Amino acid sequence: MSHDILILTETELRKAVHLDTQVVETVEQAFAALGTGKVIMPPILSMAIAEANGEVDVKTAYIPGFEGFAIKVSPGFFDNPKIGLPSLNGLMILFSAKTGLVQAVLLDNGYLTDVRTAAAGAVAAKHLAPQKVETAGVMGTGVQARLQIEAAHLVRPFERVLVWGRNPEKAQACANDIAVKLGIEASAESDPARLVAESQLVVTTTPAEEPIFKAEWLHPGLHVTAMGSDQEGKNEIEPRALVDADLYVADRVSQCEKLGELRSAVHAGVWTGAKPTELGEIVQGKQGRVDADQVTLCDLTGTGAQDTAIATFALSTAREAGAGSITKS
Repeated sequence: MSHDILILTETELRKAVHLDTQVVETVEQAFAALGTGKVIMPPILSMAIAEANGEVDVKTAYIPGFEGFAIKVSPGFFDNPKIGLPSLNGLMILFSAKTGLVQAVLLDNGYLTDVRTAAAGAVAAKHLAPQKVETAGVMGTGVQARLQIEAAHLVRPFERVLVWGRNPEKAQACANDIAVKLGIEASAESDPARLVAESQLVVTTTPAEEPIFKAEWLHPGLHVTAMGSDQEGKNEIEPRALVDADLYVADRVSQCEKLGELRSAVHAGVWTGAKPTELGEIVQGKQGRVDADQVTLCDLTGTGAQDTAIATFALSTAREAGAGSITKS
């Protein structure tokens, strides 16, 4: 017996899903579910293809109460721009949690991953950043640099943004885009230490393998979201910073130990403390920031729970809009 499968293209998904408070709440709910300990989320399947300067990640999670679960395949082939192709693409497949049948194929080319990753940054800022943020800083100049700032602005409406990148022209272009998108002041900053000193919220969004953020830059009233390190070998934050911060939070400890900033801190021998707090526990009500002067740092590696949440949301909104095409299995 055949059944219907909804096929959604990137164009259709871009019309159905936007980076807004509804999406942030959807991802926040995924973290809340993670905080209950009842989500089934296996380790990330990750494969590096050195010959092609590529990598592939596969993520999934079952969240109790959701009618479906997503499996997300996310390839990144970083020489692609040389031949006129994007470095990132991929798709999500949504299965019924009752029957295991395919409900939908979301041909998003990484768009939903971009959105849910930025939304996770907003969740971290909502629960860990100081209540008053006047200046936000971003290290990096790519898609996530723009989206992380856009998402953080939804929960902490700051008036000024500083952008640092290794390429000054790209940093200026990123700042210009942010200024237009958010209607606030945004400028390139050539000195990363000054960017951090003048910011209450900093997001690092690079694929750096050597730290770009020094521990000595931490200052009272600062929150840092580090989201670039999602593979072994990547490291944006000087390991000592995780210990020097008043509160270090992981999106998933088991992932951050292998792929995130926590891996580098453990490897360097500076992290010898107890198991860190997870973002889901903070969302669930465990104490996070306790005062305006506290220094907080959140390590985001990206979770399968976020993928199931955003895929479920996307399917719902697309159905409401009558988008997509039906195929028979």
